[in-house]
Amino acid sequence: MSLRNERVRKTLMKEIADIIQKQLKDSRIQGIVSITDIEISHDNSYAKVFYSVFAPEEEKKNTIKAITENTSKIRYEVGKKVRLRLTPELRFIPDDSLERGSNVTQIINKISRGEI
Repeated sequence: MSLRNERVRKTLMKEIADIIQKQLKDSRIQGIVSITDIEISHDNSYAKVFYSVFAPEEEKKNTIKAITENTSKIRYEVGKKVRLRLTPELRFIPDDSLERGSNVTQIINKISRGEI
């Protein structure tokens, strides 16, 4: 990945997180939404946005649905904030790796306390 693509990737991560947390006025978005990674095509025309949601299961489902339904609005806002020749098409992909890591840590802590 080129240095420019890496800068674009980091900028997109920051801006998308800000848009979801501060600008997206959708009551279904609850809990903590974290952008975990972005894979961007070499020409910046396409981006896979990986994200985690920390919330109870029902709220998590609603948040995922809200983000999916607001993809075009998020892309529009990204286009206004980030100066690129072409605003990448965004595809949001839920990522539960942080949640799995948290569960593993809890299990290890229980083992070390002798609870398991």
